[in-house]
This record gives sequence, C-alpha cells and structure tokens, in this order.
Amino acid sequence: MLSNIIAIYRKELQSYFASPFAYTIAGIFWLLTGYFLVAILLGEQGIIQQVAVRDQMGITDPPIDAPYQFLQIYLGILGSMSLFVLPMLSMGLYTEERKRGTLELLATSPLTNWGVATGKLLGVLTFYITLVMPIMGLEAIAVSNTNPPVAPIILLLGHGGLILLAASILSLGMFISSLTDSTILSAIFTFSIVLFLWVIDVVASNIGGSFGEALSHLSLLTNYSNLTKGVVDTSSIIVFGSYIILGVFLTAQSIDALRFQRS
Repeated sequence: MLSNIIAIYRKELQSYFASPFAYTIAGIFWLLTGYFLVAILLGEQGIIQQVAVRDQMGITDPPIDAPYQFLQIYLGILGSMSLFVLPMLSMGLYTEERKRGTLELLATSPLTNWGVATGKLLGVLTFYITLVMPIMGLEAIAVSNTNPPVAPIILLLGHGGLILLAASILSLGMFISSLTDSTILSAIFTFSIVLFLWVIDVVASNIGGSFGEALSHLSLLTNYSNLTKGVVDTSSIIVFGSYIILGVFLTAQSIDALRFQRS
C-alpha cells in the first residue's frame, strides 16, 4: 500500500509542477505575500515605523515585542490568503480525473481508495509547502537579528499550524472535488465551506450555551490563531487532524460509491 501511495503522490506532485495554472497561482501568491511582508515591516504604518515613533516620543510602556507582533500579523495574513489559494489547488484533484475518464479506472483498480486519496493529498500539500517555503525564508531573515531572539517554539508552532490548516482545507476540498466534474463548482463549494468553518466562532457566540461552545471548537480561525500565538494547544492539533482524516475518509467513501455504481 505504501508503494501505491508514493506512486500516486509522485504523479500528483509532478502534475502540479507541469501545470501553467499552478505556476500562475504561485506567482500571484508570492507577489502578494511579498508585498504584505514589506508593508508590515517598512510601510508608513508598519511595525518598524511604529517602534521608531514610540522611541522618538519616549514611550516605553507597554513594550512592543516587534518580532512576535510581526509573526502574528503575517501568519494571520498567510492564513487568510490560503483560504483563496487552497480551494484552487484542490479543485482539480478528482475533477480532472473525471474529465479525462480516468476516475472510473481509479475506482475499479486494485488500489485502495484510502491510498489514492492519501497520495493525492500529500502531493498537493507538498506543492503548497513549496509555495510557503520561500516566504518562511524571508520571515527567518526578518527576525534573525532580533534581540532577544524569537523562541524557536513560536516559529515551529506558527508554521506548523499553517501546514495543518492547509492540510485540513485541502482534504475537505479533495472530497468536494470527488463529487463533481466542474473545477469551478468544486472551488466555489470548497471556499464556501472553509469560509463558514473560518467564521463559525461568530455563529457560535450568537448561539451561546454549551452547544455554541462546542461549535466554537470547530473554528479554523480560532484553532489556527492558538498555534500562531505559540500556544501548545493539543485540542487545536486534534481538530485539524480530525478535519484531515474526515476529508480523506469522505473522499474514499465517495470513490467507493462510484466503484459500486460501476460494478
């Protein structure tokens, strides 16, 4: 099974590196994230300018942890931008198989549905990681000379949270992709579901009570923010893991239903 997952993984990853659309997404993503990085640090309302103004005015209380504040803001922007980028990356995971007529071959092949779904998810997640790796390098340069230095646990949890967030969205998007042969519909439905899960804490606060509290734990934004703050929150990690497993499970069931229809 492992060899099958690796084969699907390599095939999926190669398809992204051979896709002009994927390179277009990467270019736009790098352009926007680079702009926000410069704006947050060097803009007229940027962190460096704010610190300089406070120093000129002799304001020292409360102190500003500029590196930590920068990471908080920038990781928040990366998470928000990923809401738009990730549905576009996941929309073709199974819809393209439908268009090429190869989905039926996958559904009736000896490969397990779990293996196919896992391989596809790992492939698109790896491509997304290649998008954010240059950004992580720029962040490392920006905070490398700070005094005191940024705690490694904050960097690890923040970027680990971004990857977990991406894996959760891609897993749910993969399931939506398995239900339709339209990439546009797949992207729209994935974005709608993810946006709802992003702001579900607002809905939960209006409901209130124990049900509202339980609902708030499903929020992607709340759980992502916990990790970007450097808080070792096992409940947030469990929530993201649950979304990932749920997406893979539902995708496998969707393809299994197609296998049953073809048999």
